[in-house]
Amino acid sequence: MDAIEAVLSPVEIGGVALRNRVVVPGHTTNFGHANLPTHRHVDYHRERARGGVGLIVTEAVRVHPTSAGRHISLGSFDDSSIPAFAAIAEAVQAEGARLFAQIMHAGRQANGDATRTVAWSASPLRWTSGAQVPRAMGRRDLDTVVDAFGAAATRMQLAGLDGLEVHLGHGHLLQQFLSPVTNRRDDEYGGSLENRMRLTRRVLETVRGATDLPVGIRISADEFLPGGLDVAQMVEVVGLLREEFPLAYVHVSHSAYHGSWSLSTQMADMSFGHAPFRHHAAAFRRALPGLPVIAVCRLDTLPEAAELVAEGDADLVALARPHIADPHLVRKVAAGRADDVRNCLACNQGCISRVEQSLPISCVVNPEVGAEGEWSAHRERAAAAPSRRVLVVGGGPAGLEAALSACRAGHTVRLVEAADRLGGQIRTAARVGGRGRLALLVDDLERAVRDAGVEVVTGHRVTPAEVVDGGWDDVVLATGSRPARRARRELPGGPRVVDTWTAVEIVEAEQAPTGAVLVLDDDGGWPGASLAERFARRGAQVHLVSPSAPLSPKITTYSKLALVPRLSELGVHVHLMCTPEAAGPDAVDLVEVVGGTRTRVEGVTLVVDAGSGSADDDLHRALDTLVGGGPGPRLHLAGDANSPRTALEAVYEGRLAGAVHTTVADPAPFLLALTR
Repeated sequence: MDAIEAVLSPVEIGGVALRNRVVVPGHTTNFGHANLPTHRHVDYHRERARGGVGLIVTEAVRVHPTSAGRHISLGSFDDSSIPAFAAIAEAVQAEGARLFAQIMHAGRQANGDATRTVAWSASPLRWTSGAQVPRAMGRRDLDTVVDAFGAAATRMQLAGLDGLEVHLGHGHLLQQFLSPVTNRRDDEYGGSLENRMRLTRRVLETVRGATDLPVGIRISADEFLPGGLDVAQMVEVVGLLREEFPLAYVHVSHSAYHGSWSLSTQMADMSFGHAPFRHHAAAFRRALPGLPVIAVCRLDTLPEAAELVAEGDADLVALARPHIADPHLVRKVAAGRADDVRNCLACNQGCISRVEQSLPISCVVNPEVGAEGEWSAHRERAAAAPSRRVLVVGGGPAGLEAALSACRAGHTVRLVEAADRLGGQIRTAARVGGRGRLALLVDDLERAVRDAGVEVVTGHRVTPAEVVDGGWDDVVLATGSRPARRARRELPGGPRVVDTWTAVEIVEAEQAPTGAVLVLDDDGGWPGASLAERFARRGAQVHLVSPSAPLSPKITTYSKLALVPRLSELGVHVHLMCTPEAAGPDAVDLVEVVGGTRTRVEGVTLVVDAGSGSADDDLHRALDTLVGGGPGPRLHLAGDANSPRTALEAVYEGRLAGAVHTTVADPAPFLLALTR
């Protein structure tokens, strides 16, 4: 049996038969309302069940209002929640998958601003600087939480779910009691391992008594904290629990919810590489034979994940972000169509970054996330619409997505790119060391565009006359953006200043510059940060300079907590709230915004202007003058030609332009539906 056959083979956990060993693990979506599931959850999970997965685990279901945090999270606080969870169960089970509920209490990181509740924990220790100090739980609090776990478990059974997953990991409440780092108590719930396990034992005992559903546990195998829980201790903990309770499985994750590198591992981005923590699952499978083990985190593709099952490191594999990117990845791989899968970039841009902003999740490569029902209904309506001739100008992510979407909507499409190769700025960004997975976005799109039969022309710059005389019904302008070097950044009399595109050429050249390199970043995204890291790895003394107070504010905390240690190890100097002034041909003064204190950097060989670019919209402006409001093709802007932003917006707008704006005269009702 090869690896794919192994991972697609049936398995039973806790008496529940699964059609394969692929799991969609619990992950926050922010689709909730009043802490209840919505139609978005139903459509979202139905699509992934339809895609062939064996088991879906809900995102964390908070068992008590002190864990709610925000109204967009999920909770089961009373019996009124039962119908909403039942709707998800019915949808998932109708497609042949099984649904387990992950029940948890977040503990000290449950931000109480929205609910006006105080955070609870084992001890009054905040999870990061500036966070709310939690209240050390008393006996009545502990009894309340234990009872709440049992009540939530009962409701999940009444809702028709197939099983439960009690969350003991990710630095949530039960882990806060288990860990000596967060549990400083001197009563019967603190001190010895037996005492620190007391709350977990009480919860499992209550859950088992409240329901006859199978119960698995999710754990953090390693907290990655000095003095914290590690693999050996957690193997002991799970072994002891297994002796007392009929665990259906152990879902082996890692990390603590802590303002350090530990938290970054929970959503390991592309800097970590594939399956960086598979050894954790393997350790539990060796130590606890017969207990099904689920492996998770950066299992980027199903063929790669299947290796863990085939090689005996895990019994099941959990792929969260890959299923956000492509809900049908299991069916595609099973049908021998692995090349058709839209690859997860591990960029954290549309998923956890939006969660951090209290927004519903999305995905760079799959802009339909959270609106599966609306997109499905639109496609049904569009199937009856007449075919149109569509010209797409620009072969970056926005243009590629627009061409593909228009073609799949039944239109005749030509895609024209001025450069000799498709991909746009993503190709440039992916050349920077550590950012290579970005190229998967345009590789997948280019392959899909060509397979769909889109006419592709490269090395040709479209003129306004071509558009006007071409007889097109719709023209999508996805011409991208240009780096913008403002006059104040020229540093007259100072060192050489280059834009980000030129900087990529320089840093990846055989002889990259040494000496001091300044990266001026007032945008706060990945271009400045990744170039700073790359120049440092090539041997330069890097100074990352920003006029703003926070470092790289557009990068999610989950990625930044991994970025900062890397910059520190490389000796990168960070200067916040500073602006540059030339102090000679190889010197720059960094002037503090507050106070005006100057710090001189000598031996500067290069200055990189990593500020925002400007829209390359000359063609659109010319066409708008020629045909705007009169006869001629309808014009649609997408991506950076609209305004310089990121690939997330580019792909989203490309799909809208190709699939919606070219299909219906008034897309407003559809766009409104996406926001509900």
